Amino acid sequence: MQRADDIHAVLRAIDSRNRFLVSAHARPDGDAVGSILGCGMILEQMGKQADLVSCDRVPLIYRGLPCASTVRQVERVEGDYDAVILLECDGIERSRLRGLEGRFLINIDHHVSGRLFGDVNWIEHGACAVAEMVYDLATLAGVRVTPEMATCLYTAVLTDTGSFCFHGTTERTFALAQELVRCGADPVRIAHNVYFSTQLSKMRLLGAALSGLQREGSLAWMHVDRGTMERCQASDEDCEGLVNYALAIQGIEVALFFREQSDGRYRVSLRSKGLVNVAAVAEAFGGGGHECASGCAVDGPLPLAIERLLAQLRLRGYDANVQ
Repeated sequence: MQRADDIHAVLRAIDSRNRFLVSAHARPDGDAVGSILGCGMILEQMGKQADLVSCDRVPLIYRGLPCASTVRQVERVEGDYDAVILLECDGIERSRLRGLEGRFLINIDHHVSGRLFGDVNWIEHGACAVAEMVYDLATLAGVRVTPEMATCLYTAVLTDTGSFCFHGTTERTFALAQELVRCGADPVRIAHNVYFSTQLSKMRLLGAALSGLQREGSLAWMHVDRGTMERCQASDEDCEGLVNYALAIQGIEVALFFREQSDGRYRVSLRSKGLVNVAAVAEAFGGGGHECASGCAVDGPLPLAIERLLAQLRLRGYDANVQ
């Protein structure tokens, strides 16, 4: 009943307004990008005006998505909007956009770290991706799921479920994927665009990260510093997904990837095969995400950053050597 109330509240808020801003969290992933685009297409079909923005640019592998060029990279929101739709954020700070304070906020999220910060809130932890919620909104609004919308939403579902590997992938997930294919998404082409379009700089960075991989029982971690990034001519987005190579090792249950930022702090990607809720670990450092895929930032130097993450894992009863 609560779910039905929340989605209907979102639709009522949209129906009664005309000009919208749509955005998601900083460093947008496939779910954020695909869902921003899908949401924009819904609003367009409903006769609304929608500006699509992101604090960071759309990653290269998603720039071929339909209408991806319409997502503007901005730091501050200017102008009059009847409402702001924020996807996958636990607060306006997560978007890293300035100028959102005091605006009417529609909060749509599926993360376990989701919070009720909006004027209208729809949080559904059971959704495999926020794209699933966007699809449900399209269905409720009675808009047509076009091949372009289906392509964006299928890409979002594919990437946010780890190619249908993460916990939370259910019968409903595959039914949704089937429906999106029926609506025009090409699963083979989408998979090729996502997984077979890797830049040379990312492959070089992967080699450097794997050369320093460390293991402690069922825990593995890797890191890259700014010097390595420069030698590989890599960008921050080249780091996305590298943590999964550590998680792929037989016997590993939790994997961590540390990326040094320009301010000396470390951005940490956490992954789990299901025995450990890494979202709870990330939340301890002001981050969040999924139970099996989360992120946060911690102070350096690297040995201290690693030890802080390990201590938080131990605090929650995880023993890397006993699984």
